[in-house]
Amino acid sequence: MDGSGPFSCPICLEPLREPVTLPCGHNFCLACLGALWPHRSAGGTGGSGGAARCPLCQEPFPDGLQLRKNHTLSELLQLRQGSGPAMPSPAPAPARRPTPEPSAPSAQPSAPEPSAPCEPEPWPAGEECHPQAEQPKVLSAVEDRMDELGACIAQSRRTVALIKSAAVAERERVSQLFAEAAATLQGFQTEVLGFIEEGEAAMLGRSQGDLRRQEEQRSRLSRARHNLGQVPEADSVSFLQELLALRLALEEGCGPGPGPPRELSFTKSSQAVRAVRDVLASACASQWEQLRGLGSDDGPQKLGSEADSESQDPDSTNHLESDIPRDYFLKFAYIVDLDSDTADKFLQLFGTKGVKRVLCPINYPESPTRFTHCEQVLGEGALDRGTYYWEVEIIEGWVSVGVMAEGFSPQEPYDRGRLGRNAYSCCLQWNGRNFSVWFHGLEAALPQPFSPTVGICLEYADRALTFYAVRDGKMSLLRRLKASRPRRSGVPASPADPFQSRLDSHFAGLFTHRLKPAFFLESVDAHLQIGPLKKSCISVLKRR
Repeated sequence: MDGSGPFSCPICLEPLREPVTLPCGHNFCLACLGALWPHRSAGGTGGSGGAARCPLCQEPFPDGLQLRKNHTLSELLQLRQGSGPAMPSPAPAPARRPTPEPSAPSAQPSAPEPSAPCEPEPWPAGEECHPQAEQPKVLSAVEDRMDELGACIAQSRRTVALIKSAAVAERERVSQLFAEAAATLQGFQTEVLGFIEEGEAAMLGRSQGDLRRQEEQRSRLSRARHNLGQVPEADSVSFLQELLALRLALEEGCGPGPGPPRELSFTKSSQAVRAVRDVLASACASQWEQLRGLGSDDGPQKLGSEADSESQDPDSTNHLESDIPRDYFLKFAYIVDLDSDTADKFLQLFGTKGVKRVLCPINYPESPTRFTHCEQVLGEGALDRGTYYWEVEIIEGWVSVGVMAEGFSPQEPYDRGRLGRNAYSCCLQWNGRNFSVWFHGLEAALPQPFSPTVGICLEYADRALTFYAVRDGKMSLLRRLKASRPRRSGVPASPADPFQSRLDSHFAGLFTHRLKPAFFLESVDAHLQIGPLKKSCISVLKRR
């Protein structure tokens, strides 16, 4: 039977059996509706669960509606089943046998064959209740799934709205933070430029005053000399008067006056700004890697090339970079004595442990090893093997501590002779604002705060120089200088870090020389002292 005709049940898709008609006009089998709503019967008023709906169009109908058999439709179905060929069928009609010619006018027509197509096929036994049992399950599953999808859709909409609102809020916060950072940098720029202007004005005022006094004295001397030349030879009284005036003009001045200053304080501004720039660039690179998921999840990522050199140099002596107590380093203690024959004339020594920069030159004896253009001094002795450790106390001012090759010329000019500005020395610098390391003319700023006690560890075996901040008997790594080993693929360790690239190229060459502890006092108030090591340490004897 075709289940798509008007006389089929929309539930079981079979010809209607005991048809009932709902108020919406749709017809169903009474048994199908009874199976769909088991609490409703032909004479009942419905059960729990709210108003019933048409399974086809979902139009609700009253709860008290009685489902009664549609007798008119039932009779039409019986007539339809009895008419045979009137039932629509997509299959072609079967061939009929040829009608025999009647032998006599009174002959009766032959009876139809038992297998005539006008008879409906019987419903197979056992299958009548199977579609009626499955249909409610399918419809119930559909309803449950639609409810689940509705809840999921609502949740997804809330998630989309949450993402949009969170992005807007985060964008506003980030913009505000960038504005605050820009304002901080703008304020720092204003302060630095004002510092330069103030320094320039103060030094110009003194220098221009000296210039004006010198020009006036020269003018007086010139006039007195001219007046003396105009006196007649016979006028001895006028001659003596003019000669006395000339001598007074000559004695008014107190010498040629101060020479050009050895250091302009405001010229250090560029170093401070460069340090801020390097720290900012390093911090931005580190945070960007963390945002992209490239940073470490174990804690705050280290700034600068320190993280690069550590992560890409697995063979480094990590035991010296970990949190080791100070007593461990005292096993390598080296007693440093300052060499007075190397001290610049603007450095005053206090015994063999202290040094301070002064304004008036000191009359040191001539020495071929004395620095002549840089306020520097070296330690006695030279180091060429093993591990050495010493400490320095930064008392005041801008100070650099490090090592220098023994054969480096002390007559080099200021720009090339300073610690860390050449390939024969390296150092840790405190410039009043932050620490930084210097080698071969390049600087790398460090984010660590100031520490008055600095520990220096020189390792010839590893060709490394390490700086530590010493506090309460504990060592905190400031920076380890060492040429990093290339990756297995042959790519250099940190191609994006110019300072580390310079270390990779030239730092190992520094250890082909005998090295000496070196100290540079940059500012006019700089003062340092060789830190006293514990007398109870394992090795306190000076190793020569």
